[in-house]
Amino acid sequence: MLELAILGLLKERAMHGYELRKQLGHKLGYFWTVSFGSLYPTLRRLERRGAVEKIFPSEETSRRKQVYRITRVGERLFLSLLEGGAGSAWEEDKFPLRLAFFRYVRPETRIRLLDRRKTYLESRLETARSSLERATGGRHDPYTLSLIRHGLDTTERDITWLEELIAAEMVLLGGDDDGGKAPPGATEAQSPEDSAEPDDNRSQIS
Repeated sequence: MLELAILGLLKERAMHGYELRKQLGHKLGYFWTVSFGSLYPTLRRLERRGAVEKIFPSEETSRRKQVYRITRVGERLFLSLLEGGAGSAWEEDKFPLRLAFFRYVRPETRIRLLDRRKTYLESRLETARSSLERATGGRHDPYTLSLIRHGLDTTERDITWLEELIAAEMVLLGGDDDGGKAPPGATEAQSPEDSAEPDDNRSQIS
């Protein structure tokens, strides 16, 4: 999961390790916090795989501060991590992170991932309904029942939200001329071939 987050942020621009951790905290801190103890081993692992490389921008020559940028191999690995995975609960836990980088994949891929998430939540919803039915007929305290109902309500809202996202993506995919718009923040993604070549400016630190 951390590999996907790092590669996704390095697609935007090259960064120092400290800056990368800061951006992970700002953009993805809602999902988890990242320590240097996990960040740098992951960067070294990605570097050994040829997915990232260290550079020394000219303006940093005096301090020789290392900057990381994504490579062509990293671009391909990023798309593989973003689009792949199975429909297991462990994989579905990555959904919020995948959604954060949806702009890099095509509408049909977004629809597939959204639909997979919806199927997973529908399965969870059925399990929650069964749990509520059993709990209602038993001796559970009102707080337990309230917690189960809350989980049901949350899952139902998430399913409705996903259905809305899927409908918007279908409009985008169909090239509707009646003003159909992509979900907020979504843009037409580049193809893997288009995104495989790093920008010449990726080594610049803004």
